[in-house]
Amino acid sequence: MSSANAPKGRDESFRDSIATVDKRGKRIWIYPKKVSGRFFNRRSLFGYSLLVLLLAGPFIRIGGEPLLMVNILERRFVFFGQTFWPQDIHLFVLGFITFIVFVALFTVAFGRLFCGWACPQTVFMELVYRRIEYWVEGDWKEQQALNKASWDWTKLGKKTLKHMLFFAVAFVIGNVFLGYIVGSDELLRIITEPLAQHMGGFVAMIGFSLVFYGVFAFMREQVCTTVCPYGRLQGVLLDRRSLVIAYDHVRGEPRDKVRKGEDRASVGKGDCIDCKACVHVCPTGIDIRNGTQLECVNCTACIDACDHMMDSVGLKRGLIRYASEVEIAEKKPWRFTTRMKAYSVVLTLLIGIIAVLLATRSDVESTVLRNPGTLFQKQDDGRISNLYQYRVVNKTSRDMPVRFELLDAKGEIRVVGREQELRSAQIVEGEMFIVLDPGQMAGYNTEVTVGVYSGDKLLEKVRTSFIGPMTRRGS
Repeated sequence: MSSANAPKGRDESFRDSIATVDKRGKRIWIYPKKVSGRFFNRRSLFGYSLLVLLLAGPFIRIGGEPLLMVNILERRFVFFGQTFWPQDIHLFVLGFITFIVFVALFTVAFGRLFCGWACPQTVFMELVYRRIEYWVEGDWKEQQALNKASWDWTKLGKKTLKHMLFFAVAFVIGNVFLGYIVGSDELLRIITEPLAQHMGGFVAMIGFSLVFYGVFAFMREQVCTTVCPYGRLQGVLLDRRSLVIAYDHVRGEPRDKVRKGEDRASVGKGDCIDCKACVHVCPTGIDIRNGTQLECVNCTACIDACDHMMDSVGLKRGLIRYASEVEIAEKKPWRFTTRMKAYSVVLTLLIGIIAVLLATRSDVESTVLRNPGTLFQKQDDGRISNLYQYRVVNKTSRDMPVRFELLDAKGEIRVVGREQELRSAQIVEGEMFIVLDPGQMAGYNTEVTVGVYSGDKLLEKVRTSFIGPMTRRGS
């Protein structure tokens, strides 16, 4: 698929290696030209909106809970204000499978559109870090000249300022990501309270900052071309009907320089004027005219650059555009294929299953287990007691007192200590005795049902076993 739109006979050896590494394995540093145009403006508006949402995310509350929190340390996860615990592992598994199917469907239909428009790597790199670089060091030619120049105070000053700003942005990102893990309240405590009280959080914050600084200051496009698995998947998922950023080789070839007043069609020239503007602006260093390539992240920079050149020479825009190979080669419009429909059916079913599971999800999840290694105890009044450990998980954002009652046997539950109030999104654990009359037991092992109540509302029923002497009901 990737070379189908390249003219026959063209050297395809460039596909044997990525554009940012030479034959000796040495890094080729990319200096993309500053881009502007309608797609860049739209992408900037969308990207900066995502940045605002990302930075504000830890502080946005829904029903008193964060918009998103992935607290691995406490094994507590919050999505859109709903708290999930490891007990909800089936939902995580289904959610992950659904995400994979969605990625497959989205890529089959629209290529790497996510990479160019919404991926945090691209958004931060192109809309933040490159903007800083252009401001401090100038456009691509000035950056190349600065890097080739010998070290003097001007170069030292520009490089120092750039990397200080890079690390400052990385420090902000590190703080935000730490907020997604520990929550905004804990993040503010780490920031405002004495360092000695939160040394672990401070080390984590610095660690996050250094990672982000390294990624955006040095790794850059290598993350997209060599690290990110999604880029590798596109070769499997894309087909000739996928909507990608494509060069119209039918219209553009054979390419040649522009001549003033020349009728290109009459002399057998295509619309491509071989200006290489699309190559100069590419953040991964590829030539889109060679066809769809692994390194392409669908950032639309080549579209804006080509449209600008087409306007300059009086030719029609769209030589590089969003299109499928079938549309370019066979002039057939993009359509929703059978493959896409199959993915859509599977995705709809998975979303439906998750929706049902979420709708029927209980407010609490309880376990009542006999204390391991203990036998039954005989009370002074002849009744039998067992010691249990209980654990109640509150999945809601509200506080609730909890109490326990036996539902299918006459007996008594005695909680060790006082009954605890179950705080929002918290776990309470403790011990309790279940006491039964011997006449309530059906042999050595009897199953009993414990009701978990909040006030008069039954929240959940829990089955557990009760052991006693070898007696029969009614004996």
